[in-house]
Amino acid sequence: MPIEETGSIDPRSLHERIAADLRDEIMNGDLAPGTKLPSTAQLKERFAASNATVQKALGLLKDERLVVGRAGAAVTVRDHRQRTMRPASYMAPAAGGERYRWLTEAEKLGTHARSRLLRVAEVAPPADVTAALRLPESGTAQLRQQLLLIDDEPVELVSSYYPLAIARGTAIEKRRKIRGGTPALLAELGYPPRLSVDRVSARVPTQEQFTALRLPGDLPVLRTLRVVHGDGDIPIEVTVMVKAGHLYEMEYEFTAE
Repeated sequence: MPIEETGSIDPRSLHERIAADLRDEIMNGDLAPGTKLPSTAQLKERFAASNATVQKALGLLKDERLVVGRAGAAVTVRDHRQRTMRPASYMAPAAGGERYRWLTEAEKLGTHARSRLLRVAEVAPPADVTAALRLPESGTAQLRQQLLLIDDEPVELVSSYYPLAIARGTAIEKRRKIRGGTPALLAELGYPPRLSVDRVSARVPTQEQFTALRLPGDLPVLRTLRVVHGDGDIPIEVTVMVKAGHLYEMEYEFTAE
């Protein structure tokens, strides 16, 4: 249905609407990495906007790290306009002695990836995590929270929760990094991952997420709730992963049954 037939009006400021249209063109590839954006004069004509309004829109895209440029010069789409994350490529535990697979997969794209351990504690999880871990209403779990960075830019806030029966007395409850990540350790402990189920939603970022990811404005984040099951359909790990929605997309592969 054409937009004019819906009777709806976009209430956002004109500079926000301009940024939204250009952002979509950047993210879907119409404006490819390295491409120069249309000139200010062209954008003024296209959107029936003033010079100041166009510059304000471009300022939003610069703050979002989608484009680079300065006043009076051409504005160009950044080389890494959007990263495609493929969960299936790093789901399996790393081989003995190897690094966490998320890091090695990210570096295959020519980037430098690292993780920063933020918090290790026994906590009362959010309600959806509590339900996924099949904990009683007032139950607690072992939390390991880390920030994943690519080229020193924060890209994902990861909060992983583990049943205390699995975590106690292991490196999971220690405040230090685990070589190969917890999937490798769980496999060593006799809890190999057998099935992972993702629930992905778009949300307004919390204060913690906004600060940790250095978000430029009130843009949505992608939140993935991943439940990892071991033998006997037992939940062995539940992870909440949050990333900037304007910089990342998720790719899943399916086969016909």
